[in-house]
Amino acid sequence: MKSATDTAGHQPTNPTWRIPDPISTCEVQCAGQASIVVRQHGNADAPLRLILSHGNGLAIDLYYPFWSLLADEFELIVYDLRNHGWNHPSAREHHNLPTMINDHDLVLEAVDRRYGEKTCVGVFHSLSTVIALLSFTQRYSGLLLVDPPLCKPGASDEDFDAATERAAAMTRSRHERYSAEEDFADMLEYLPSFARVLPGVRQLMARTTLRPTADNTGYELRCPAELEAQVIEYIRSFAPLLDLDTLYCPTKVIGADPTLPYTYLPSFDLSQIAAVQYDFVVDATHLVQMEKPEECVLMLRDFLDRIGLLNLDSEPGAGTPRC
Repeated sequence: MKSATDTAGHQPTNPTWRIPDPISTCEVQCAGQASIVVRQHGNADAPLRLILSHGNGLAIDLYYPFWSLLADEFELIVYDLRNHGWNHPSAREHHNLPTMINDHDLVLEAVDRRYGEKTCVGVFHSLSTVIALLSFTQRYSGLLLVDPPLCKPGASDEDFDAATERAAAMTRSRHERYSAEEDFADMLEYLPSFARVLPGVRQLMARTTLRPTADNTGYELRCPAELEAQVIEYIRSFAPLLDLDTLYCPTKVIGADPTLPYTYLPSFDLSQIAAVQYDFVVDATHLVQMEKPEECVLMLRDFLDRIGLLNLDSEPGAGTPRC
């Protein structure tokens, strides 16, 4: 069930986004005694597999308003970054971009072993776009990157550095414990970054990014604020290394509306870069997939159609878990 709907099929004022149980799961062992819980959703027999992950401090289940619209047409493999979402806490010293890049590659290898190889497209947002771009794999037949924190060397460097410093400082000042999920959801209502999200998304954020405390007296962030801030500082070092001119597969970038004040890091106009297809969603910010999911899906389908991946022939047995 995608959300609570009224009898006429219209979305109510305050829907509850209900995430279905995955078809199957696969636990991937990673460095530093960490593990990543990979989930299979959607149409397991579809000829095209989409791999999806999320932004810093978030969880891929938060993106359900977006990826639920893809479930009938594609096999969906979703996973959280280490110390996020479904994954158990792991050591702070391994919470960095090089380790997350290695995690990503291990996830892809595990998915192929578990579900069999098939045509694969990566669909990533923010932090996970950086991880995919810096990965050592060439497994993807296409990449959709949503509002990547790109910083090309040049006059914008100082602004980007200042923005990351502000973002890291604000993250470290965040409360980490809440007496109830509703308190966290209510707090999000006052944050500019959540001003445009669909009804019910703030509550979904609470359910997907909080967990009960060890003493069961309240809730705490699944990804601690210090770890989230630590990764923001890593982005400042790694973002200038991203070279879109060296991409090995067709790539589309969907950006936030560049005319709006940014709510995370600066959004860059990539329209002059020949290596990627670039577009942005009008009146949308960094959380565009939770603000205007239908528009994002249309852009994704158009991209897949342009690169010849929208209507592939079925591969019998593909997507079926192996014993």
